[in-house]
Amino acid sequence: MQNQYGIPAMGFGTYGRNGEAGVEAMLVALETGYRHLDTAQDYGTEAQVGEAVRRSGLPRSEVFVTTKIKTSNFGKGALVPSLRESCETLGLEQLDLTLIHWPSPNNEVPLPVYIEQLGEAHALGLTRLVGVSNFTIAMLKEAQAILGDVPIANNQFELNPLLQNKRLANYCKDAGISVTCYLPIARGILGEVPEIAEIAARHGATPEQVALAFEFTKGYIAIPTSGKAERIRSNFKATRLTLSDEDIRTIESVDRAQRVIDPDWGPEWD
Repeated sequence: MQNQYGIPAMGFGTYGRNGEAGVEAMLVALETGYRHLDTAQDYGTEAQVGEAVRRSGLPRSEVFVTTKIKTSNFGKGALVPSLRESCETLGLEQLDLTLIHWPSPNNEVPLPVYIEQLGEAHALGLTRLVGVSNFTIAMLKEAQAILGDVPIANNQFELNPLLQNKRLANYCKDAGISVTCYLPIARGILGEVPEIAEIAARHGATPEQVALAFEFTKGYIAIPTSGKAERIRSNFKATRLTLSDEDIRTIESVDRAQRVIDPDWGPEWD
């Protein structure tokens, strides 16, 4: 499953997957069939991602790698060198997708300063695609105007059945911006939602598989993570789960606008 930009819908998040245990988890994911690894400069897992790609034996072209620029690298002249360093750490000549991790906290660095540098990184060939994370609709419009003909390929933000972010997700869909869901399985609490538990039981699936299948049905990308091999494999089975229209409507009805990641310095959410 890939979208219009060739981004595999089932990704593996690497936050917290540090050290050799992190590499092993990524290798399990790649052996299972995941073909998209999501990292970030802030995660400290870029080296592990690069090691896992090399040790997997898979051709580079088969593994989609995303990283995210941390806010301390937004200053004038800082972003491109930071991305070169990420490439060196990963052992890759080019990223598949580079995202701005968060809007600059409290707008300390004006948005045009770092978006223009993101465009420069693309022009230099350091990244095949560019995008953003945690951007509001207004920020997306401003960023796209700055990037001109270079499309915003992706906006990564918190999205799961308990926080469906419909206004932002619908805007992205209409604007041709793919959506990546972080916290796509709501940190494992979806089994406590009766409607989701019932759907899972009926399909012989886990609540996490139901959530991921819902997101894939919506055309989203999801990046669940785990350090446990059995959970990594279990989550991947969501790619083979087909939900009915009634299931989708039921899941849409459980939206609680229940946000987990909401720093004081973050944007004014849509």
